[in-house]
Amino acid sequence: MTFSFNPWLLAVLVPALLAAGAYLHHLWAERQAQERRRIPKHWPLNTRSLANSEEARVWHWLARAFYDHHVMVKLPVTRFTLPREREQGMHWYRLLGSVYCTFTICKSDGRVVGCVDVPGSAGLPRSARTLKHSLLTQCGLPYWVVRSGSLPTVAEIRAEFLGESPTVQSMREREREERSIIAAQANLRTVLTRQRSTRNSDFSPLSNWPNSTSAGLRSDFGSQWQDENSFLMPLDSRRGDLL
Repeated sequence: MTFSFNPWLLAVLVPALLAAGAYLHHLWAERQAQERRRIPKHWPLNTRSLANSEEARVWHWLARAFYDHHVMVKLPVTRFTLPREREQGMHWYRLLGSVYCTFTICKSDGRVVGCVDVPGSAGLPRSARTLKHSLLTQCGLPYWVVRSGSLPTVAEIRAEFLGESPTVQSMREREREERSIIAAQANLRTVLTRQRSTRNSDFSPLSNWPNSTSAGLRSDFGSQWQDENSFLMPLDSRRGDLL
């Protein structure tokens, strides 16, 4: 028994099979894309700190130096810049969307006054540093790169970022110190009042103890409590503004 081969049938079947294969591949690719876009029931993510130890030290210093401003962490430059031509917005967003500074100093109304970068263990790439320096300085914003081991003085960075003269800076520092002293004194009075009321309530029943004299026992415990109350509640533990 012999079979005859029809070339016309092959010419029809091959394109049909190719089209069917392309269509099935398209359906498979769409399903894979949908799976990637689908919100998972269990996210494969963990939380982490906003700043590493080196960045945290500079962060705390900036918070004290700019106590009257807000210190934003790792804010993209596209959050506080705007293209002059709206139709170029997407182009500049694609170019600058991943560019950020470690810290951005801004006023209470959200206006940025300057940016600070903290290099990592491998340093800060020269291209990134040049880009941000060029961009920010042309926008009228100071840009500094600092390390926790070689910080500038508070007067220097405030003069650069805020345009303050040394006289204004010293006056602000004195005002801040005075507010801190007043707050510390108020906290001290509160702590002493609380300790005094606690001591009176704790030792008032001692005169009712059997076989004890009111004068001797209360006097001994009273003096001992006064000597040791700084151990039970150290004065250094009270809250106050960091200087």
